[in-house]
Amino acid sequence: MAPHDPAQLAFSHYLISGTLVHEGEFTELQERFGVFVHPQVVVVVSIDRYPDLTLQNSADWPLEIGQKLIAVVYACVDVPFTWIWTEAGVLALLVETQDVTGAGPGAEDPLLIMARKVQAGMQKLGVSVSIGIGGYHAAPEDLHLSFQEAIRAMHGRFFQGNQLIFQHGVNADLSEVPAQELAADRTELVALLCIGDEPGVTTRMRALLDRMAEACHYNEDVFKGQVLDLITMMSRSVLDMGVSAARILSKNAEFTHELYATIRYDKFVRKVMDYAVWLTRQVGETATPDVSPVIRDAIRFMKQHHRENITLVDVARHCCMSKYYLSHLFKKEVGMGVIEYLNSIRVDKAAFYVQTTDLPIQQIATLVGFDDANYFSRLFRRYMNCSPTVYRTAR
Repeated sequence: MAPHDPAQLAFSHYLISGTLVHEGEFTELQERFGVFVHPQVVVVVSIDRYPDLTLQNSADWPLEIGQKLIAVVYACVDVPFTWIWTEAGVLALLVETQDVTGAGPGAEDPLLIMARKVQAGMQKLGVSVSIGIGGYHAAPEDLHLSFQEAIRAMHGRFFQGNQLIFQHGVNADLSEVPAQELAADRTELVALLCIGDEPGVTTRMRALLDRMAEACHYNEDVFKGQVLDLITMMSRSVLDMGVSAARILSKNAEFTHELYATIRYDKFVRKVMDYAVWLTRQVGETATPDVSPVIRDAIRFMKQHHRENITLVDVARHCCMSKYYLSHLFKKEVGMGVIEYLNSIRVDKAAFYVQTTDLPIQQIATLVGFDDANYFSRLFRRYMNCSPTVYRTAR
């Protein structure tokens, strides 16, 4: 069969799209297109890191690598098949083979052997591919199900990397994460965001993403859904802080679009981390827009260490100046003393916890850096004009 036969491509399209049923009987299509393969399984071959490689190579590279992949496939596949490109860098093979699900112990799936041969052939050319193998479907009108199964089987590639083979039915079905499992980590992250603690958000976000992936059992769809819910929560909290809605909503729409197009976990994490930092900076710039670099550094230090028993001397030492000069400069630029501002950071974070959780007041006091719940309650009343309990009932 000619490698670039348009009839073969049209025939393959009808099968993997499921539109065969609207065009006639399978045998009629075979006669019409002159293609007499009877495929029962779809094997998807995806060039790893295809978008990156396209940017790194010449304009002719996509055509060249596509032709090389087709040549390798014809050299490695020894059963009847047709093929079609389903998207840039992704080739679907419609293979005529036997159902081997009932094979005895130790019998290796010939499709798995074939997939390894294709990977080895491409590896010799310096390009890795990942492969998804769909389920066996004897009826031609059901072949689109095999294609969908092959695509779904490859979801694990998002987490696990390149040069992999995935088979439908081998990877276990995965359940969604219980809603309460990571609630405490999410709440702490958003609380840190609300006080503009950039180092805290960075550290917490990275750890949370890894834990979410593990809790999702590395189910790509569930994981991405959980992350987008988290981003929505963070964006809403930033809007509540008074940051420009137009700026946040525009950036959020652009970010969400980019995130859905990301096919590797490491790049996905990097984008989420960058966006979390950007959101945190919007909060910080809104709260203290016109302070000098040294005062901004002092504020950053206090936010990062707000749960610790830090003093004016500690902040001054961090800023490499005397406590007297820092105290004078801080009050001049911010309008309040250093420790007063530190306590305001703690109370702002506590207010978020009081408003969004049912945690005991004593526990919230500890979370924001106070050992004495009574002292915390007095400070809370001073800054918020009501007690934590009254503040909670007003939510």
